Amino acid sequence: MAQPNDDISRGQWWEIFGDPQLNALQEQVDVSNQTLAIAEAQLRSARAAITVARSALFPTVNVGASITGLRQSLNRPGASSTASSNTSADFLLPLTALGYEVDFWGRIRHNIEANIATAEATAADLETARLSIHAELATDYFLLHGQDAQKQLLELAITAFERALELTINRYNQGVASRQEVLQALTQLESTRAQAIEVDVLRTQLEHAIAILLGKPPAEFSIPPAPIGIQPPPIPVGLPSELLERRPDIAGAERRVAAANEQIGIAQAAFYPTVTLNSTVGLESSNITSLFSWPSAFWSFGSSLVQTVFDAGRRKAVTEQAQAAYDATVATYRETVLTALQGVEDNLAALRILEAEAAQQEKAVDAALATLDLSLNRYKGGVTTYLEVIIAQTAALNAEQIAISLSTRRITASVQLVKALGGGWAAAPM
Repeated sequence: MAQPNDDISRGQWWEIFGDPQLNALQEQVDVSNQTLAIAEAQLRSARAAITVARSALFPTVNVGASITGLRQSLNRPGASSTASSNTSADFLLPLTALGYEVDFWGRIRHNIEANIATAEATAADLETARLSIHAELATDYFLLHGQDAQKQLLELAITAFERALELTINRYNQGVASRQEVLQALTQLESTRAQAIEVDVLRTQLEHAIAILLGKPPAEFSIPPAPIGIQPPPIPVGLPSELLERRPDIAGAERRVAAANEQIGIAQAAFYPTVTLNSTVGLESSNITSLFSWPSAFWSFGSSLVQTVFDAGRRKAVTEQAQAAYDATVATYRETVLTALQGVEDNLAALRILEAEAAQQEKAVDAALATLDLSLNRYKGGVTTYLEVIIAQTAALNAEQIAISLSTRRITASVQLVKALGGGWAAAPM
C-alpha cells in the first residue's frame, strides 16, 4: 500500500531564491489564478459526489398530498335508467419510502469508496495545478529578467558599436579607412539594434504570460526591467527519494488506482441478486374532517429479490472492462513515478553540468574581451582592417550572451527541480 505524503505543507518554497518581487507575485496566484479556480470547483463537485453516493445507504422518503374528486356518469356502461350520479372525494396524504436497496453485496459501499478515492485524486489534481502554476510563474519571472540582462548587454554593445562607427567614419574622412569599413561598422550596429528589439518582443510575451497566471489583463500589468542578479540556491547532497511522496500527481495517480479497484467490486456485485424494500404509510379519507383520525391510516410493506439470469455476457464484459481500466491506472501510476524520478535526475544533472559549463563560459568571455581589446588597438594603429574588429566584437557579444543564457538556464533548472521534488527539498514541512 502506498502512503502518499502530499498533505505535507510545501511552504513558500519560492523564498529560497531570495527575491522579494517574486515572493509578492507568488502570493497573488492562489487568489486570482483562474486555472486554480477551475480545479477548486472540480474538487467541490467531486466531494459532492461522495454525498450522492453515500445517500444510497439510506431510504428515500417522499411526502405528498392529493385531492381527487369523482362523479360517475349517468350514461356509463351498465348504468340503469334509475341510476343516480354519485359524487365522491378522496383526500390522500402518503409518506412513502421507495426502492431502498439493501447493500448485501457491497455495491453501494464500493461506489462510495470509489467516489472518495476520486475526490482525493481531484484534490491532488488541485495541488498539482497549484505547484505547476507557482513553478511556471517563477520560471517565466526568471526568463523575463534573463531577457532584461540580454537587453542590458545589447545596449552596452550598441553604445560600443556607435563609438566604433564614429571612429571608422573619422578614419574614413581622414582617408585612412575605406567606405566598406564604414558600411561594415554600420551593419554591425544595426544588426545589434535589431537583436535588442527582438528581446523586447520576448520580454513582452513573458510579461503577458505572468499577467495571465496572476489573473490580470496583460495590458494592465508590468514588471520593471531588472537584469537577473541572483544565483541558483545551493542543493543539498543526497536528496531522499521520500521527497517524491509529496508530489501530488503521484498521490493522485495512486488514488485513481484505488478508485478503479472499487469499480471492479461494483461490477462483480452485479452477479448477485438485488434486494429492494418498499413501504408506504399515510392517511386517506373521503372527508377532510376525518383525514387525521386513526381509521384513515393505511400502510403497506414489501420486498423484492431480482436476479439477472441472462444478459448476453454484459456483466462479464463490464467486469473485464473494469479490470482493464484498473490495469491501465496501475500502469499510469508506475509511469508517473518513473517520470518523477526522471525529472529529478534530469534537473540535478542539468544543474551540475550547467554549473561547469558556466564556469568554462566565463573563461571564454574573458578571452573574447581580451581579443576584442587587442583587435581595436591593432585597428586604431592601422595594423589591421575593421573586419578583424567585427569578428572580435561578434565573438565577444556571443560569448556574453551565452553566459547570460547559461545563468538563466541554471536558475530555471532550480525551479524545475523544486517542482520535480514536489515543492522544495526540505524533508520536513517548510
